[in-house]
Amino acid sequence: MARPAPIRTAGTIAATALFVAAATSAFGQTQDGVIVLNNQLQLGDVIAGQTLNVEGASDEVGADTAAQGNNLSGTAQDRDLQLTSTQTSRGDVRSTTTLSVDGDLEGPVNATTQSRGNYLAAAAYGGDVAIEATQDVGPTEVTAASSLNGPSVRMLGGASVGVTAIANTTSMAASASHVSGIVIQRSEAGVRAENFAETRYIPATAEFLSQSIANATALNSGLASSQDLIIRQRSAGDAVTASTSANAANAWDLAGRARATANQTLLYNDGGSVVATTDQSNLSQVRASATVTSYDWGAAAAAAAGTGNEVVAGNNDVYLEIDNSQVNSGGVEVSADFAGTNGYDAYVSADAVGNSVTGYVCSTCQGNLIATNNQTNSGPVSATANTTVNGTGRAIASSASAVGNTATFYVSRPGP
Repeated sequence: MARPAPIRTAGTIAATALFVAAATSAFGQTQDGVIVLNNQLQLGDVIAGQTLNVEGASDEVGADTAAQGNNLSGTAQDRDLQLTSTQTSRGDVRSTTTLSVDGDLEGPVNATTQSRGNYLAAAAYGGDVAIEATQDVGPTEVTAASSLNGPSVRMLGGASVGVTAIANTTSMAASASHVSGIVIQRSEAGVRAENFAETRYIPATAEFLSQSIANATALNSGLASSQDLIIRQRSAGDAVTASTSANAANAWDLAGRARATANQTLLYNDGGSVVATTDQSNLSQVRASATVTSYDWGAAAAAAAGTGNEVVAGNNDVYLEIDNSQVNSGGVEVSADFAGTNGYDAYVSADAVGNSVTGYVCSTCQGNLIATNNQTNSGPVSATANTTVNGTGRAIASSASAVGNTATFYVSRPGP
């Protein structure tokens, strides 16, 4: 009997609200460069959801679900870019993916579920960037959830399932550019990411991840670029939570990971100086939990991490100057759990931090680092790791770490 042709079972749903209610934007180009003036106000709820019922598949099973309140993106090449943007979201943003699977799935299961309140992406190549951006999410809900229900399924091709919920995002990239300006982010939203999976047999790599962030700013610049930025972030919602539960009767290589962060700033540069002023404040409860169970397993990992405020500034060049201020009064609670009966290797880790800052420069460039750091943590910080093996196992590694304030500044040789 001839073998049926491979099939791909896939679903894609995206809900995006652009320039809703009283939103305006203007794009102009002058001899000196590109000017962008943007104002977006989102008042209604934005909801995206889908359900896939799959019984047997010879190729990939894929699902992508995304919901966004406000979205602005643009690129300038060989021109200077002046960007002024205000994004305000006052409605709930929710995305859900439900996978009901059975039988033999010969290909991998790949699913992504994302919810974002305000999103700004800007890139410049060969021109300077001047940015003035404000993002504000009100007392709403930004949630993303994925559920994989397959108590009898055989997932022969493994799985990669990710869930992300972020209230405010500013993402920038630059090459041969000078990036300067200010980014202000405020969130009063509850931000929640949930990832659940129930399966029978996975003889391949399977990874389930959840991530939640109230405010995220990232800039990656290279090829003789430089940075001069002020970044202010405030999180005041009730909670920022990430939860992952990955379960299988028999799994060869199973991982469940969860990360929750109230405020996050990531800066990287190559080829010039970095001057950064970072100011973060968190009032939200931050919780991250990762649970992995498997009766029989080969390798299993449960990893959870939670941070109130996080800053990383790295310059693969000569000069870094950072003035950092972090105040965390929200609690940070992290737990990682694994339970199994008979197997080989299990790795469990739980890491909780109130305030964290890292700065580094290149030693072979005769790098200079100037750091001013002020950190205050008044919220409770806890990390718990639990491992239960009811039968036999080979290697068990478990760690739990809780830190109120941590600051690391160093000059080192780049590369391996």
